[in-house]
Amino acid sequence: MTQQITTTPLTFTVRRHPPELIVPAKPTPRELKPLSDIDDQEGLRFHIPFFHIYGSNPKMGNKNPASVIREALAKALVFYYPFAGRLKEGQGRKLMVDCSGEGVLFIEAEADVTLKQFGVELQPPFPCREELLYDVPGSSGILDSPLLLIQVTRLLCGGFILAVRFNHTMCDGFGYAQFMTTLSEMTNGASVPSILPVWQRELLCAREPPHVTCTHHEYDKVADTNGKIFTLNDMERRSFFFGPTQISALRRFLPTHLKGCTTFEVLTASLWRCRTIAIQPNLEDDMRMMIIVNARSKFKPMIPVGYYGNVFAYPAAISKAQDICNKPLGYTLELVKKAKSEVTEEYMRSVADLMVIRGRPLFTTVGSYIVSDVTRFGLLELDFGWGKSVYAGPDFHVASFYTRYINRKGESGILASVWLPAIAMKRFVEELDKMLAPDDNDYHVIQEDSQLIQKYNLPTMIR
Repeated sequence: MTQQITTTPLTFTVRRHPPELIVPAKPTPRELKPLSDIDDQEGLRFHIPFFHIYGSNPKMGNKNPASVIREALAKALVFYYPFAGRLKEGQGRKLMVDCSGEGVLFIEAEADVTLKQFGVELQPPFPCREELLYDVPGSSGILDSPLLLIQVTRLLCGGFILAVRFNHTMCDGFGYAQFMTTLSEMTNGASVPSILPVWQRELLCAREPPHVTCTHHEYDKVADTNGKIFTLNDMERRSFFFGPTQISALRRFLPTHLKGCTTFEVLTASLWRCRTIAIQPNLEDDMRMMIIVNARSKFKPMIPVGYYGNVFAYPAAISKAQDICNKPLGYTLELVKKAKSEVTEEYMRSVADLMVIRGRPLFTTVGSYIVSDVTRFGLLELDFGWGKSVYAGPDFHVASFYTRYINRKGESGILASVWLPAIAMKRFVEELDKMLAPDDNDYHVIQEDSQLIQKYNLPTMIR
C-alpha cells in the first residue's frame, strides 16, 4: 500500500507491506491472566504510540532492520507471551489476558526519503506519523484486539523509524522500556532477557474488603459548569527544549528555600503556570496538575525486578486559576512537590480499592493537565544493531511527556510536549519566552506583572 505524504517542504512516499501477525517463536502457555486493579482503570484503556528513530550504520551493511526486528520479536514474545494474547472483560469490568498466542501486528515499510530531509530537529509532532505507524483497521480496540502494533520503516539513507503502539493496560512506560530492552537484546544475539519478565499482577489488586484510605483528587467527580475551556478544533502540538540554560532561567523565580528542587519540579510548575495563563480559564476555576509518579520504590518489599505492569499513580495538585496566575512560582512548585510526596504504598493500595468500589473510573478531566517523565527509561540507548537512536519517545497528545533529547548543538536536555488550541499556544509561547528571557527586572518578579491583567483581560486577578 502506498500513500503520498506532504509536509512543508518535504514530500515523500511510504510503501507498506501487508500487516503480519508475529507469534512467539516457541509454544507458550495457554491461560487466562487477570490484570491488576491498577492496570484496568478506564484512564489506561487506550493505545499509546512511541517512536524510535535511527540513523544509518555502515557496519550493518545491507541488513534489513525490519527482518532483524521481526525475528527478534518472535523470540521476545516467548518470554512476554501475554502480549501475543487478547484482552477479555469479566464481571465488574475486570480485564484479563487470554494468552492465545494469536500474535502482535507487524508492518514492514519503505519511505523514499532520508533522515536528513526530515529537518534539523527530530521531535514530535511528526507530521507523517499516521503513515509511520499505520492504524490497521480493527486493531485499536481494547478487547479482542492485538496488544502491540509495530512498524519498521526503512529510509533511503539506511536509517529507519521503529514505531510501536501498545495497549496501556498491559504495561507502563517502565514496563515498555523493559520489553523493548529485551527486544534489542534479542536483535544482538541474546537467547534470554537480562531481566526476566514478572507477571504477578495480584500484587496490585484490591484488598478484601476494599477500602479507600487516602484522598484521591485525581478521581474527583467535577461538573463542567462552564463548558469546555477549549474544543479539539484548531489544536496545535509543539515540543519545547529545556537544557541547562533554560532550567537555570526558570530557577531564578524560586525563593531560596526551594532552590534545591528537582528539574522535574521546576519545569512542571513553570509549564502549569504558563498553560493556565494561556487557556484563560475562569479565575475561580479549580485547575489540576496530575503528575505521573512511578511507585515501584514505594513498596516494602519493593515490586519485583522484572514486573512490567502499571505501577504508577497520578496525584493531583489543585489550585484556583487566579492563584496560579498571580502568586509566585514557588506557590505552584510547593503544590507539585506536595502532590508527588503523597504517593506511598498505602496510596497505591487505596487506588486499587477505589477502582473496585467505583467501577474503575476515568480520572478527572475538567481543568486537568497531566505530565509524564520518561527521561529515565533509557530509551535513547536502545540498540537494535544500528547504534543509539537520535530520538526516542512518545508522540501522543493526552499528556505532556518529558523525554531525553540532544539538540542540534549537542546539548543534552529535556523535550517537553504541549498540546493547545493555536491561539492559546501563542499565549503559552509568549509567557514561556518571558520566563526564559535573560534576567530582566520588568519580569523578574513575574507574579507581580500587572501587564497580565491588561493583556488577558482578567480584571479580578488577586495579588
